[in-house]
Amino acid sequence: MEFISEELDDYCVAHTTGESELLRRLNRETHAKVLQPRMLSGHFQGRYLSMISHMIRPKNILEIGTYTGYSALCLAEGLQEDGHLLTIDVNEELEEFVRSYINESPQKDKIEFRIGNALEIIPTLKETFDLVFIDADKLNYDKYYDLVFDKVRKGGFIISDNVLWSGKVADPSKKDKDTLSIRAYNQKLQEDSRTENILLPIRDGLIIVRKL
Repeated sequence: MEFISEELDDYCVAHTTGESELLRRLNRETHAKVLQPRMLSGHFQGRYLSMISHMIRPKNILEIGTYTGYSALCLAEGLQEDGHLLTIDVNEELEEFVRSYINESPQKDKIEFRIGNALEIIPTLKETFDLVFIDADKLNYDKYYDLVFDKVRKGGFIISDNVLWSGKVADPSKKDKDTLSIRAYNQKLQEDSRTENILLPIRDGLIIVRKL
């Protein structure tokens, strides 16, 4: 995920608003206690997600892939006063950990955390979403996108994480299943005439789609 020098990355972080104490603690505890802590959005990307959410001022957010809850807490910061964020994850082993941090958040009454298969849950949802964040298993990105698209309002946004996949998507010699899947996903979004999009080299890559 290191696309720029460590010095430049440190400079960017140093000139980005800091994490709250709750997010700092969640960051530290995830790295200390949970497998694959690189999956955490972290300080820089977390502040970006918070900024985007504040710009959009969403009433309804859907997050697919909770992990330890860091990105959900960041996205919830920009919700409207009566807003709601639904975050879905299949890993029940982290449920208690995630709920403990949600319950400490100032936005706790706006956040709903469901354990289950998002491919089964999404078709049952009746809400219209202003913002969707996709950050789950990469092989199913294409399916998640198709399932949520009609549930996003006109002018709404879909953000997908890890779309640079440590730079592998730009290397034709990389042909593992995840890389091929993400490469095809990026191309699908690029060719979707119903939207406009931008791919940003933030952390492991974020592609933002706006529904026309």
